[in-house]
Amino acid sequence: MNYFSSDFKLGILGGGQLGKMLLYNTRKFDIYTCVLDPSSEAPSKLACDAFTQGDLLDFETVYNFGKQVNVLTIEIENVNVEALEQLEKEGVNVYPSATTLRQIQNKATQKLFYLDHNLPTAPFNRFAYLSEIEDAIHNGGLSLPFVWKAARFGYDGNGVKIVRKIEDLKGLPKGECIAEQLVPFKNELAVIVSRSSTGEIKTYPVVEMEFHPEANQVEYVICPARICPEVAKKAQEVALKTSEAFDHVGLLAVELFQTEDDQILINEVAPRPHNSGHQTIEASYTSQFEQHIRAILGLPLGNTENKVGGIMVNLVGAEGHTGPVKYKNIENIMAMSGVTPHIYGKKQTRPFRKMGHVTIVNEDLNTARKIAEEVKNSIKVIAK
Repeated sequence: MNYFSSDFKLGILGGGQLGKMLLYNTRKFDIYTCVLDPSSEAPSKLACDAFTQGDLLDFETVYNFGKQVNVLTIEIENVNVEALEQLEKEGVNVYPSATTLRQIQNKATQKLFYLDHNLPTAPFNRFAYLSEIEDAIHNGGLSLPFVWKAARFGYDGNGVKIVRKIEDLKGLPKGECIAEQLVPFKNELAVIVSRSSTGEIKTYPVVEMEFHPEANQVEYVICPARICPEVAKKAQEVALKTSEAFDHVGLLAVELFQTEDDQILINEVAPRPHNSGHQTIEASYTSQFEQHIRAILGLPLGNTENKVGGIMVNLVGAEGHTGPVKYKNIENIMAMSGVTPHIYGKKQTRPFRKMGHVTIVNEDLNTARKIAEEVKNSIKVIAK
């Protein structure tokens, strides 16, 4: 099929910043794109060829949107899977598949998938209701501390909390969840695996992630990870086994723990472009966003090697600021060598909302990390 400057239509479910960055590449290749998103101010709206406002969880909305396109992909997991299943039956190519999405959407189901496929992950318990956790603690079936995770609809640090005492359960959502053993770890790592519809597979270098201690959001992504080659190889192998088990098409971001004794455990996965791959836009030969397009269209996968060391800094809304956004001191960071800001196009800021990111590239990773710290301390995402 001719994808370029043709009648071919690519549909994207979700119009957030990941969709916007996918569209950088569809515009480069002149691929006609249709985007569905619930917000009339979605960041992707101005960059796509056709925009539809609608509920991603509504069967009819997703089904009717999908009937208009040749290939359908996602930039967010929380979409109506039943609609995707029906579209697949009617001949629409959906990547990742409805089966893959169903396995990943629910974190409890995702964790059971790892057990069923002999993939390493932290021990956990599954609960239908939050109240069952409290009962399990009182009955000795569950020990503190542990990590509580909502089974559905978690994002950007929401839906995850370390529970150190029973009072920490107050205010959490009441529905299905998991309680995961708190893993002592050296590093949080990630590997992005790209798998083409033709079966071609490539991985990006292992990255290291540094998290905000309160918001549970990634503050820095460091590529390549500052780990020994043996651990990096082990992380790549686990990621590839995970990719093979899910049999996905497109990207699969595999988040990992490196334990104190250098074991690799799977934290969770995302079947789409991911925060841990943003630095690939400047630091890699092929960005994760271009690679996702190549993979779902069955085009040859691009070179995943680094051109240079890269660090990504997330730009999130400052605490105490809600309202029309202002990027304070952005001119200062733009004057720094090797620094590139990406603004997502969200007009309103609020505390810890992802508003953009900054990539720092340098031949020396330690120098890049120092510049990243300077960037983090200089720019502030505030309300006007």
